[in-house]
Amino acid sequence: MATILIMDHTGDTRHHFDPGDSEQLAWANARFAELTSDGYSAAVRKSHGEAALVRALDPTAEETLFYPRLVGG
Repeated sequence: MATILIMDHTGDTRHHFDPGDSEQLAWANARFAELTSDGYSAAVRKSHGEAALVRALDPTAEETLFYPRLVGG
C-alpha cells in the first residue's frame, strides 16, 4: 500500500491506495494533479530521511506528502 498524506490547516489526512490496482492508481494520479494545481507541493522521503520534491506521482514511493505553499507578507 502507498499513502498520500495531505497537510493542511486541520492537520493531516491520509489516503491509502494500491499502486497495483489500475482504478486506485488512476484515482491517486488524479488526486496528485488536483492537489498540485491547487497550489500544494509534493515530496517523497528518500532512504536517508531526506525529502525530494516530485512533479508526478511515483507509485513506488511508500508515502507522498502534500503541503501547502507558504505565503509571506
